[in-house]
Amino acid sequence: MITKAIHICLQKAKEKQWRKTYWAFDIHGTILKPNFKQYEITKEFYPHAKEVLQLISKQKDIVKILYTCSYPNEIEQYVSYFNANGIHFDYVNENPDVADGSYGYYKEKFYFNVLMDDKAGFDGETDWLTIKRNFI
Repeated sequence: MITKAIHICLQKAKEKQWRKTYWAFDIHGTILKPNFKQYEITKEFYPHAKEVLQLISKQKDIVKILYTCSYPNEIEQYVSYFNANGIHFDYVNENPDVADGSYGYYKEKFYFNVLMDDKAGFDGETDWLTIKRNFI
């Protein structure tokens, strides 16, 4: 469950005195409800997703990474749509802040502490409210 991943992330950050943590967010099935249309981006937020992401966007200690398989032209539209809704991402499909280190090789897979993706078990219908109640 996502709450466990966030709790572990925040606990480690405190123990290790990290100034930042890295959270990756998928779009479809996680932030926005899929519309299954090829030439039209989806714009329907899951319940509480917009509000929680607006609050997370204000957190200076969380680096927000948009994690998506969308086409480049769609990514531009999504970034604009999110910005217009007060949701801001630091990076898209990359994390240049964390280079190779003693604990990992990050040239082909970027580093993150928390992954919010329906393919990883995130439930867009319920998990945003859980995050709001427990961490924001």
